[in-house]
Amino acid sequence: MVNVLVYIFLSVLLVSVVSLIGVTILGLSKKLFESILLILVAFAAGSMLGAAFFDLIPEGLENIGTNKVMPLILLGIIIFFIVERVIQWHHFHEECEVHPVSYLILVGDAVHNFGDGVIIAASYLIDFNLGLISTLAIIFHEIPQELGDFAILIKSGFSKAKALLYNFLSAVMAILGAVLTYFASNVIEGIIPYLISVAAGGFIYIAVADLLPGLHKETDKKKLILHLLFLIMGILFIFYFVRFFEA
Repeated sequence: MVNVLVYIFLSVLLVSVVSLIGVTILGLSKKLFESILLILVAFAAGSMLGAAFFDLIPEGLENIGTNKVMPLILLGIIIFFIVERVIQWHHFHEECEVHPVSYLILVGDAVHNFGDGVIIAASYLIDFNLGLISTLAIIFHEIPQELGDFAILIKSGFSKAKALLYNFLSAVMAILGAVLTYFASNVIEGIIPYLISVAAGGFIYIAVADLLPGLHKETDKKKLILHLLFLIMGILFIFYFVRFFEA
């Protein structure tokens, strides 16, 4: 269990460090930034769908069966929808002009990152490979989100240093989520397969409700094809990654 805790900590720490990637957008033109961001979003959506359907859901089915997994997936979708509505979670595609909205973004990200920590810990507690794949899917999602959040914070008047610091502080909530899940698993026996199934619903919701709609604004046919290719690449990346570890 000590090794598992180390893997969990290193993974959530890596996810938290991704919050610092926002500094890479400095100096980019708005057009180039948006082009890169949408490509990353397409790949992230594909990887999250791949992780849900090729890894998390099969793991849940194996442990607790169809009758429990399917309602839990639906519950995960509903939970993520409610959380997003309550906290008014804003993403890269939304226009934000004032500081109050920016602080809402940070609060929303903190809650979201807490959930990431829960998913990562729950995955590693079942299987190392599952934990690694979940971590990768979350990182692919975090990269475009953190880039977009950083851009919004700068636009809203934050200094570069303050935007990076606040983004990082919200990101480390993943560590808290992971630690609580690790210790909860020792208290509540058999909880992890249930969390994994709910997480699958969360991955599906994020991909379908948050990431993919951002791609619909693109009208250029060549870019549409490019986004579709990266979406498929994200799915295939997780598919072959899962198969590689199963071999």
